[in-house]
Amino acid sequence: MVLVTPGIDFIARSTILLGSFFGIVVSVHSLIAARIGYHVPAWVVVVGTVLSIPFLATIYIMGRKISDMRKAALMGARIIPEVQGKWFGNLDILVDMIKKLKTGYPGDGLVELLEKEGPVVNIRVMWSDTIFTASPEHIKAMLATDFQNYVKGKRFIYNMGSVLGTGVFNSDGEMWKFHRSITRPMFTREKISHFELFDRRSSQVIDKLRERLRQGYAVDFQDLMSRFTLDAATEFLFGNSVESLTAGLPYPDNTTNIPSIMRTVQGDAANAFATAFLEAQAVISVRERSGWVWPLTEITKDNSYQPMQVVNAYIEPIVKEALARKRNLPADEKGLENSEHETLLDHLVSVTDGEYFQSILSGRDTTAATLTFIFYFLAIYPAVLSRLREEITEKVGHSRRPDYDDIRDMKYLRAVINETLRLYPIVPFNVRESVKASTWASNNPAQKPYFIPAGVKTAYSVFMMHRRKDLWGPDAEEFDPDRFLDERLKKYLSKNPFIFLPFNAGPRICLGQQFAYNEMSFIIVRLLQSFSSVELDLNAAPAEAHPPEEWAQTSGRKSIEKLFPKMHLTMYTNGGLWVKMTESDGISR
Repeated sequence: MVLVTPGIDFIARSTILLGSFFGIVVSVHSLIAARIGYHVPAWVVVVGTVLSIPFLATIYIMGRKISDMRKAALMGARIIPEVQGKWFGNLDILVDMIKKLKTGYPGDGLVELLEKEGPVVNIRVMWSDTIFTASPEHIKAMLATDFQNYVKGKRFIYNMGSVLGTGVFNSDGEMWKFHRSITRPMFTREKISHFELFDRRSSQVIDKLRERLRQGYAVDFQDLMSRFTLDAATEFLFGNSVESLTAGLPYPDNTTNIPSIMRTVQGDAANAFATAFLEAQAVISVRERSGWVWPLTEITKDNSYQPMQVVNAYIEPIVKEALARKRNLPADEKGLENSEHETLLDHLVSVTDGEYFQSILSGRDTTAATLTFIFYFLAIYPAVLSRLREEITEKVGHSRRPDYDDIRDMKYLRAVINETLRLYPIVPFNVRESVKASTWASNNPAQKPYFIPAGVKTAYSVFMMHRRKDLWGPDAEEFDPDRFLDERLKKYLSKNPFIFLPFNAGPRICLGQQFAYNEMSFIIVRLLQSFSSVELDLNAAPAEAHPPEEWAQTSGRKSIEKLFPKMHLTMYTNGGLWVKMTESDGISR
């Protein structure tokens, strides 16, 4: 049971701050009364002080605005336009953002804001600035050219801490450098090419698919890929797989002849872990979007506590086993590295006495989601699937296991992956915090640069940038892998690499990028060697998997979606991706 919830902690800190303020007022009042010989009743002092708080807050807010305007003028810059809401403190904007996060399409509301206000906008909620952009030049400044001036920040780290701990994804400065340095050795070419591991897990996936499809039922491909990546990740990182693929797969909701005990896998620990981790990420995603007021929504409980109890119960036995191995090593072997067989967990416990691994396991979610979106596209674009199978047959054949060189040579396969990552980048929205006041270049050279105050949140969207027609051409919202192979590559991407950032960029670029490419490429090859077609089974999908009917009346990719893409920290498919696949002829495994 959590004794101090975020809300109680927030109230306690606020009370201490107000108490200090009252103490100063009373002390000043006492000094003045002693000097002038006139005592004001205590209740008058208290009431006057309370009534003065909004006035003083207004003075403070206006003072900051005036200060920012002066600093901007000194730097030859201009203030970023603010969103003007209808409610007190722009609360209507906050309510709308949370609603769209739960029921809308990624980017809903924000696309319209940038179209109205310009390439940069200040989404100011409860007098707290959040500067938002989807421009590559501004994102490049945050991630690379002015990297030192943009950090995760104390607010972000606090918001995410109950789920992500203090690992490489949720730390700054020396702590971030430390975590980065101890994880980097695992992602060498030898380790990222763990094709024997991928092959074992792929074989399990294919067996599961065949078993269920031969029964005549659709398969939730997202669930299957989540299990595949979870098993591969835990074996690769910890040397001990959780074997989630050994559990039964869920059946479609519309089946009537399956015993209820077999219909779901709610008793499966791996499924419980996945569900809990999804819930925990949703909680901290709402926190980050709610700004400083979010603790007030968690007064009675920490919303991340219960799901993280499930997550920790799942992870801790693996950690304890590694710590036990460390303790039981002979004295002359402790501290020695065996780089060939050492897992990341072995390496971590050799330099630390325990670590939370939620941030590492989140890499499992990103790869599973990308594979899900890839097969969604293969299902609705059969010509792409046919061409991809032709390349696989030409380069690898019908049954041979692909190796590193095979995957490196399959250009169309990489183009399919990249085009999926373009339309559905695994981290669609992200945030930093400025350290010192700075400027961002204006999109119009004739205009002054934008002023970025110190200590403000600077949010950006790779998802929205990847779909900008001025950056990718008039067909930016269309799925076309050839854009990574034909003249459009030179026309758009080659001259401005920062328009494509599925794995982040700069010093914080994803360490597991090549591992993810290898893992995704391998399982795609193996699946398309074994299955000749993929189709969506919309009837098998639960109600929450279907996009709202009103989307069809909109424009762009949103109007033609056949799934419900959602996000917390990363992208995923609401309700899963239910598919049927046809087995290839003459394929033996």
